Amino acid sequence: MSQALLAGLSRTTQPQSMVRRFLALDAVVTGGNGLAYVVASGPLGELLGVNSKLLLGLGVFLTAFAAGVAWLASRPQPPVLGVKLVVDANVLWAVLSLVALVVWLEPTTAGLFWTPMQAGTVAGFAFLQWASLRASTR
Repeated sequence: MSQALLAGLSRTTQPQSMVRRFLALDAVVTGGNGLAYVVASGPLGELLGVNSKLLLGLGVFLTAFAAGVAWLASRPQPPVLGVKLVVDANVLWAVLSLVALVVWLEPTTAGLFWTPMQAGTVAGFAFLQWASLRASTR
């Protein structure tokens, strides 16, 4: 990805700031998703066709993960290893979401739409974080 495109998406030309902004955006989106799963696991489970206990557990995990990502984003220079772990976790989440959809979930129509959409969003975060980290270590 070109430096200019990354700068446009992150609204900064400073590579370190790009990393922090993409981490912060991930933390906000993931945290919001996690909190929604925790607070409304029953209704969302019915809407998506996912067991509410599974959704509750995923919500707790996502909320904790988002807090860790937010902490990294708050560092003046997020540790490279920490950012790489977030990227790897995001890639793993995206892949496992699609595998779950095919292998063991029996989603509703909304779940068939939501699962690949959130997997794509998370994969997008991973790509942006990786590309900005790469730009910051040059």
